[in-house]
Amino acid sequence: MNQIYLDGHSTTPLAPEALEAMMPWWHAQTGNPHSPHLRGMLASQAVESARAELAALVSADSQEVVFTSGATEANNIAIRGIAFAALESGLDRRRIIVSAIEHKSVLSSAGSLNGLGFQVIEAPVTREGLVDLEQLAALVDDQTLMVSVMAVNNEVGSIQPTARVVELARAAGALVHVDAAQAVGKLPLDFTDFDLASISSHKVYGPMGIGALFVSSASSLRPLPVQFGGSQESGIRPGTVPTPLVVGFGVAAKIARERLNADSSHAAGLAAKLLDQLRSLQTKFLENIPETTRVPGSISIRFPGHDAISIIGRIGYRLAISEGSACNSGQINQSHVLSAMGYTAQEASETVRIYCSRFNTQNEVIEAARILSDSVRD
Repeated sequence: MNQIYLDGHSTTPLAPEALEAMMPWWHAQTGNPHSPHLRGMLASQAVESARAELAALVSADSQEVVFTSGATEANNIAIRGIAFAALESGLDRRRIIVSAIEHKSVLSSAGSLNGLGFQVIEAPVTREGLVDLEQLAALVDDQTLMVSVMAVNNEVGSIQPTARVVELARAAGALVHVDAAQAVGKLPLDFTDFDLASISSHKVYGPMGIGALFVSSASSLRPLPVQFGGSQESGIRPGTVPTPLVVGFGVAAKIARERLNADSSHAAGLAAKLLDQLRSLQTKFLENIPETTRVPGSISIRFPGHDAISIIGRIGYRLAISEGSACNSGQINQSHVLSAMGYTAQEASETVRIYCSRFNTQNEVIEAARILSDSVRD
């Protein structure tokens, strides 16, 4: 029996085109892109071609794209690197504002700066998982160095009002960082107004182990490296760039740009079909956020009276879904996202996370609804 995979928020399936493009670079075309010989130059050309594809996807300049090992590293460089740059430059701004539902790599990176004289403040969010703009406006002042708000939440799929966040931050002279890992390839994006933005390949049908940090050429500060070594990636991220992974990332970005509207429509249709099927099966469930505020294909629902971990344990061999962030797997803790949104521990424990991807079919979501319905039938 084939398992139905609906856990695209944790990782999307690898696009076959990306896999095919990577294969020669693992053996037949081996070469360090930083080496001066022919193999090295060919690898370098492949890396730069991929960089251009990624830049095109997010309306950036290719020289503003810094390759990293993933969005977690990109978030660390963005938060800590900018803080270190502020210290080195003598800038006296010491306030960093993050939303309360950011990815742990943002919350932890920011939290690590408390001992260096920075004040880290978590901006509240609404019941719908959106940053509370009125309260954010009250927090941003002339001591604010950076505001970091993700484009799409990784647990509930809520689309954040980044344009308004930018306006509030800019009015106070603060930098803006956006964790765009869950938005790239799912929504039209223009990074022009951001100072920094983080991307992850395996959230956009590319390979795991590669990501990128957008660093605006117009930004008043550039992040300092948080690791030390060579001067690769404009001196921001040392280490040999992994050509095969970058090539796969570039192809995935190209396909995502070409299929953006089609993928979005497909994912939204599948999510709607799954929920309709649950209703037709008279399954009791509640949506945590409305369709109008979530990224297409994303579903965060709870089954009152049923523990999500128990549900997943019963159906996991047939249906791949999760109860929260994959980055917190193995931890029996309440989701900090749902907690910040005002949900009780009981409500959070009843919540499952689903994402319908490019490769899912209508028959799969119909079957998924049946499996879920059977698992929670009283």
